[in-house]
Amino acid sequence: MTEDFERITEEPVPDTATQHMVRMRDGVRLATDVYLPKGGAPAEAVLVRLPYDKNSRYVFFSWVADIFTARGYAMVVQDVRGKFRSGGETLGFAGEVNDGYDSIDWIIAQPWSNGIVGMFGDSYYGFTQWAAVSSGHRALRAIVPRVTTANLLGSPHVDGSVRDVPWLVHQDYVSHYWVDKHIYWRPLNWNLRPLTEVFEDQFRAIGRRSAAYDASVPHPVQLPIYTEGHPFDGRPIPVLHSVGWFDNLSVVSMRDYMTLSRRPGWAPVQYLTADSVDHENYHLRHAPIAEQDDHGVDDEALSRMLTSYTQPALDFFDVFLKGIRDASTLPPVSWHLGHEGYHEAPSWPPPGARERRLYLAGLATAASSGGLLAEQDPDDEQAAEWEYDPEDLVASSVPNSFAFLHEFPDEAATAQRLDVLSFVSEPATSPVDLAGPVDLLVTVTSTAPSAYVFAKLLDEAPDGTARMIVRGQGELTEVSGAAPVRIEMGHTGYRLRPGHRFRLNLTSSDFPEYMRHPGTADNPWLATETKPSTQRLITRPDAPASLRLTVLDPE
Repeated sequence: MTEDFERITEEPVPDTATQHMVRMRDGVRLATDVYLPKGGAPAEAVLVRLPYDKNSRYVFFSWVADIFTARGYAMVVQDVRGKFRSGGETLGFAGEVNDGYDSIDWIIAQPWSNGIVGMFGDSYYGFTQWAAVSSGHRALRAIVPRVTTANLLGSPHVDGSVRDVPWLVHQDYVSHYWVDKHIYWRPLNWNLRPLTEVFEDQFRAIGRRSAAYDASVPHPVQLPIYTEGHPFDGRPIPVLHSVGWFDNLSVVSMRDYMTLSRRPGWAPVQYLTADSVDHENYHLRHAPIAEQDDHGVDDEALSRMLTSYTQPALDFFDVFLKGIRDASTLPPVSWHLGHEGYHEAPSWPPPGARERRLYLAGLATAASSGGLLAEQDPDDEQAAEWEYDPEDLVASSVPNSFAFLHEFPDEAATAQRLDVLSFVSEPATSPVDLAGPVDLLVTVTSTAPSAYVFAKLLDEAPDGTARMIVRGQGELTEVSGAAPVRIEMGHTGYRLRPGHRFRLNLTSSDFPEYMRHPGTADNPWLATETKPSTQRLITRPDAPASLRLTVLDPE
């Protein structure tokens, strides 16, 4: 019988690396590649611990290692426990604290190591850096976590009566990447009911299950992640937070940076580099991505991308690992203003940033011809309703939100749906530069026990095309409309060009990237019956609905 899935297996170890099977404290051995600089003298090491095959083109570490070793660093790249060439149980997330500590211990015992270690990498291999920080190993001197968060597995985030909507991308991810040592690719059938059946169908086809999935569905079990305490509560070390404005983890990445930049001990050694990229490092200036700019398949495009990918980390490590540059040479914040260019600043938001409010007005027409994002708040109470039908959901704008800029779709048509409230500003007469957080303050009621609210801020061009700037979401657990709630939409650096205008869309679904609300109080993973609901947005003089932007005053 022909398999209806693709199995992704190990790529060969490159000639430039030497693979070692490094023993952990419980006897499990982890496959570890070492790339050494020329000269033979003991050097600072940069450790990367990842689950995506250390030798795959997807993580391109044979290219990255050439750049790091040319700068005088030893690069150490390891398959984490249970993945590809490494031994042990395939679970993910748990066990990374001890394995990080033991891997650093092995590095500093090698003759090519001078006893100083840093860590680098994206997403899950950003999370493994935070796990190693939690371990408290004294040889770990600095980290560069990219497009990630210390709370990658998720943690309950509650802001008043708003909590994060469950992100189905996580279950999609663990069902493909954390089944066993390999990766399995098979499209999911999102039409199956209940929602658990989507993944049961996947596991039947593959013939095996994901333990990480079983720990999260339908009743989450807290895995023992930070066994030595949360890293933010440990010994402070220098961190270069690398954030993508269009990354699907940008909101939580910036939560990490903002938290530590205000925490005693940590604040003086927190650095931020933020670019107009998505999770897969595609850049706004190329979006949508043409074949010649697709570093996922084109080697020349990859070589061009790797400069911006590695340079901030190398400059950071030259200060905090090698000590050959002074910390004063590093900008505390380096950031990209979309459609304009790169900037440096002593803090984030940068000096000169201020809050600008746009008020949601014209609510009576919001679900038809569109409401307004007005400079002045309405002087009377207004309301608008939108219907939510669990059987007719607003589709997620791209099938792969990790590579959002690869497609960078025109989302103008979404505003025409009757289950979407849409508000537009006047066209800009001069550039409007966003540089900081974006929040939405709204008062919402619902006929359902709770309600999901998805907010997306778009750049609408004169030709009518509309493309995303930032987005946010929240589950409103209290829907009486007694008080306004805040929908966190993250941070950005973005220029709205003259002639363009802001468009804000509000709806109650973004599927299948986010959970479908059944319209009832049932567990959404298990619900087979659904019920439509009506959401009502209210603005009044004492609690105006508003979009809070952070803008830079013109120079």
